[in-house]
Amino acid sequence: MSKRNTQQRRHTIITELNKVGEVSVDKLAKQFETSEVTIRKDLASLEQSGLLLRRYGGAVSLPAEITEANPSKLSKRKLAIAKQAAKLIKDHHRIIIDSGRTTSALVPYLDGKKGLVVMVNSLAIANELQALEGEPTLLMTGGTWDPQSESFKGQVAEQVIKSYDFDQLFIGADGIDVQRGTTTFNELIGLSQVMAEVSREVIVMVESDKIGRKIPNVEIPWQKINTLITDDDLAPSVKTQLIKQGVNLICAQTK
Repeated sequence: MSKRNTQQRRHTIITELNKVGEVSVDKLAKQFETSEVTIRKDLASLEQSGLLLRRYGGAVSLPAEITEANPSKLSKRKLAIAKQAAKLIKDHHRIIIDSGRTTSALVPYLDGKKGLVVMVNSLAIANELQALEGEPTLLMTGGTWDPQSESFKGQVAEQVIKSYDFDQLFIGADGIDVQRGTTTFNELIGLSQVMAEVSREVIVMVESDKIGRKIPNVEIPWQKINTLITDDDLAPSVKTQLIKQGVNLICAQTK
């Protein structure tokens, strides 16, 4: 099924859901003459986009207190950054998506890209990838579960990553030190460094309010970073400093 037909079907699902408040997988499958697996992927993608809530056997519309709330500036930033990041990914690319809220926002924008191979260390991101219509080939690091980052870390994860090579790494950061590179509160930085070593292009995705935040642990130095994607609230003086570090700077529009 074409991407256009998929979008039309999902739009119709939301329109119907807004009218009746609840839909079921089996009825939608019969209505659209498609499989229940496809409908479940539709509902998972729509939930990821914040348009409905899945329930056993179907989905329900969002509560009024959620739909009436204004989307936060932070949410707009993440989506804008993710949209820009997705433009850098070509069909059949082999990519790593590191754990994090900003990097996970990239997943819905992968739908429609062909032949992707995606390595992740996050169960949440893995589940989101499986809901995509395009069904990219999914690789998992395994390893030791780190509750702080809600992802797998450690030597096992590092050895798995070293067994492959990738076109791109998409990674976030707790902070950006303009002089040194990405920084983090987490002391388990070995996996991030290995991810950068096995990737031909390292792409950092981070909101502008994290730039200038100096945190003791340097994760990835500027010498290993190719592209930094942030939002358009970045101060001009900071832009100049970042460009001097030799990084390709992309400021996603949020306005």
